[in-house]
Amino acid sequence: MIEIANKVYYVGVNDRNKSLFEGLWPLPYGVSYNSYLIDDDKVCLIDTVEVDFFVQFIENLHAVLGDRQIDYLVINHMEPDHSGSLALLKKYYPNIQVIGNKKTFDMMSGFYGIRENTIEVKNGETLELGHHTLQFFMTPMVHWPETMMTLSKGEASILFTGDAFGCFGALNGGFIDKDIDTEGYWLEMVRYYSNIVGKYGIPVQNALKKLAGIHIDYICSTHGPVWHENVEKVVNLYDRMSKYETDPGLVICYGTMYGNTERMAEQIARAASLAGVRNIRLYNVSKTHHSYILQDIFRFRGLIVGAPTYNAGLYHEMDVLLQEVANRDIKNHLIGWFGSYSWASKAVSAIGEWNENHLHFEQVGEPVEMKQALTPEIKEECARLGREMAAKLLAE
Repeated sequence: MIEIANKVYYVGVNDRNKSLFEGLWPLPYGVSYNSYLIDDDKVCLIDTVEVDFFVQFIENLHAVLGDRQIDYLVINHMEPDHSGSLALLKKYYPNIQVIGNKKTFDMMSGFYGIRENTIEVKNGETLELGHHTLQFFMTPMVHWPETMMTLSKGEASILFTGDAFGCFGALNGGFIDKDIDTEGYWLEMVRYYSNIVGKYGIPVQNALKKLAGIHIDYICSTHGPVWHENVEKVVNLYDRMSKYETDPGLVICYGTMYGNTERMAEQIARAASLAGVRNIRLYNVSKTHHSYILQDIFRFRGLIVGAPTYNAGLYHEMDVLLQEVANRDIKNHLIGWFGSYSWASKAVSAIGEWNENHLHFEQVGEPVEMKQALTPEIKEECARLGREMAAKLLAE
């Protein structure tokens, strides 16, 4: 097993077989379920793993402990990919005491019927293990109501963060950022945050305020690498995302049936590029999984959306995407929109209603509406929308 620092061990597992995380989000690079073991006078386990990986998990624990017992299990997050091994774990370690908060135990009772051998902790309280002192921080709604973080203070300051600071992607041999190529994990962290945590910007900010001023040598999340060399970069990234801060750039996403609406999107993108915008992402909402589109909407300030009218309403996949954007309570964006129809107009007005009633983004330019096919006049209207968005982005 990998020792992180002064007898704190990584005992997690990799899942390279699951295709959709939570049945929703693609996992082209897999995902890790991270668990950590503190081997001290009192042995403490931090979170468990997905129950399907219990055999490997128990082998990892035995590799560190042999026949020694585990005294405590800290549950920072009750989601079953982290608490799922709890019932089986108690068969191997029947006297283990579970540490959590009141909401932890409400969920633990509901999920697993476990109510005994618990220790309830509150914000700021501590627990001595011997050479390590644990301190607990309540961080509700990052991203469930019971979530908390645990700081281990000893020779190194190690923060166990639950799903916060996590990312998609299995770990390929190494576990700590200093030992691996982390390049592929950064966008997967943004995709993880934007799709799973993104709605909870204010709770994330509240959590960061509780941690302000604390020196952290290692961040140990429940998904992704252990962060050591990049602790400051990881915290800053979460700070920016939870404030809905963006980079200058433009996401254009569209629905299309026969290519006519797509041609409008291409005209808009070309005009924005000629006007000086370099970061442009163009997405067909029916082809690209929405998790990647949401990832880039979180990253970039500008958004232009367009779709055809379908069944006297808005094209289905665009309707779904706008619902997903609204659900995440994204702020500080510019928006323009366009649409098309064959005999009855609805798409353009429907997108406008989404923005007025739910998104509340700053509108840029006039919406462009096309009947049936692209004409020279519609081309110019599309180009104007692209130029106006570019001017706004570049002026900022």
